[in-house]
Amino acid sequence: MTTDVAAPPTGERSTTQHSARPRTRSIGSRIALVIGAFAFLFPFYYMIIGSLQKEPDASPSGAFPDPSNLSLHNYAAIDSAISLGRSLVNSGIFTGGVIICTIVFGLLAGYALARLHFRGRGSTFALVLLVQVVPFQLLLIPLYVLIVRDYGLADSYLGMILPFAINTSAVFIFRQFFLQLPAAMFEAARIDGAGELQILFRIALPLCKPALMSVVLLSFTGPWNEFLWPFLVTKEQDMQPLAVSLANYISTVASAAANPFGAILAGACVLAAPAVALYLLFQSRFNSTDIDSATKG
Repeated sequence: MTTDVAAPPTGERSTTQHSARPRTRSIGSRIALVIGAFAFLFPFYYMIIGSLQKEPDASPSGAFPDPSNLSLHNYAAIDSAISLGRSLVNSGIFTGGVIICTIVFGLLAGYALARLHFRGRGSTFALVLLVQVVPFQLLLIPLYVLIVRDYGLADSYLGMILPFAINTSAVFIFRQFFLQLPAAMFEAARIDGAGELQILFRIALPLCKPALMSVVLLSFTGPWNEFLWPFLVTKEQDMQPLAVSLANYISTVASAAANPFGAILAGACVLAAPAVALYLLFQSRFNSTDIDSATKG
């Protein structure tokens, strides 16, 4: 006597199949993300490992070196060749000056284009967008003549900072953010007798922290890694940022070094470390601001 096993209902079978498909897709997505993250992070890992190797190993096995071959000798070598501390100070002053100017002028211009009504506002904003498509290399010669010959600002921090003092991308970011703020908030402040600068710095600025963080990160990476303009305006080694010092080391000193490959990677690690640290520090602060709460009460 045979016993027939009842088959699961058709509806239950289809539900099981449908629930299995999202799981398969989720596992496949995670595997793809892991592979992509590994491909993205491997060059940074290899840069750090290469900077620590006493003897360079360019073979695939060099990615997993012998611990006895790791030391900080390459960092000491690049420091003695280009003075890492002085180069970092120069890069910090150059980048800090650019960030301060970018924030100040970006806030003022962005607020004016977003909340002030004046003739030619649309044309001015169109001109700001047009400037973004002009390559900086086209302006190198007139800028060099103006800043170095006319102003005499060669081998100075001000000469490095001036061409980057106004960032049209920052103006655009602040303008778009100020346009999202409720117009009633600005009108109420004007009725209470507040001036435009008071409205900007006391009311609008505390609400635009996400935009401010974005501008800081965008403004940091450009001048920190900038090579061409500081290379043109600085001839003294004591005034050169780290990117320029590393380029000079590669072209002049590296050929005579015992381990030029490791020293160059050590300098690259030092150059990349502040940008990575800044991103890790600020990534958790990109939160949306509760703008509506500013108009309540």
